[in-house]
Amino acid sequence: MTKPTIFIVDDEAPARQRLTTLLTDIQAECPCELVGEASMAQAALDGIQAHQPDIVLLDVQMPGMTGLELAQHLRQRALESKKSALSSQAVIASPSIIFVTAYDEYALKAFEVHAMDYLLKPVRATRLAEAIQRVSHMQNAATLSVNHAATQPALVLPTRRQAFSVLERNRVLLVPVAEVLFLKAEQKYVTVHTRARNYLLEESLTSLEEEMSDRLVRVHRNALVARNAIMGVERATSIVDADSENEKISESWQVIVRDCTERLPISRRQWPVIKALVR
Repeated sequence: MTKPTIFIVDDEAPARQRLTTLLTDIQAECPCELVGEASMAQAALDGIQAHQPDIVLLDVQMPGMTGLELAQHLRQRALESKKSALSSQAVIASPSIIFVTAYDEYALKAFEVHAMDYLLKPVRATRLAEAIQRVSHMQNAATLSVNHAATQPALVLPTRRQAFSVLERNRVLLVPVAEVLFLKAEQKYVTVHTRARNYLLEESLTSLEEEMSDRLVRVHRNALVARNAIMGVERATSIVDADSENEKISESWQVIVRDCTERLPISRRQWPVIKALVR
């Protein structure tokens, strides 16, 4: 039986050190290998992708993104990888998650994202060894099929999403929702516009509008704008039938978006909504 590889994710350095010490203490009865650690979500995603650990010891409460949401991103990455496998891209397996937290109220939600165990701090060495051994035995016995897990539909977490998960060059990037200025539907993708750069997202505007109606508002059938990024509106004029004798001037309204030179047209249907926001 091969030693399971472990990756620790916790925003508190003493907590990571405590788990590292415990892993050393249980080597006799539970041989395992620590391959990395991280304190933030993006570093965790990068480290897990680089090391491909068998097990992730994951905290629930972390700044910027909860461990529950991070676990969902890992599952989504595995699912996207499997979809892309036919294009010669290697399938990325989703590691088994063992939550290690000081809060007992998230246990139900943890198992909704297919966590294998839920340990409460301060963690006892015997309890940690038991959890790792159980997960390791299940993996080696093939009763926990990674391929099966990757084909399961992504769960909708009851937690508030703090970032969009973007697959780019075989790497998952986390784009904070707070940095998004607007989203625009273009062909089969949605382009996420931030002040720094743009990203491609494989989600529909309709589902995003339903999920984040308190943050995003529809201005047109193909565009959502962050409510806090709307600076105002301005008139726009265009010439209708410019090549005919029936040439007319058409007027409409556009949204002025913070830190952005692009103006987004406002549909007649959405004009009353946007007008009320900028009064």
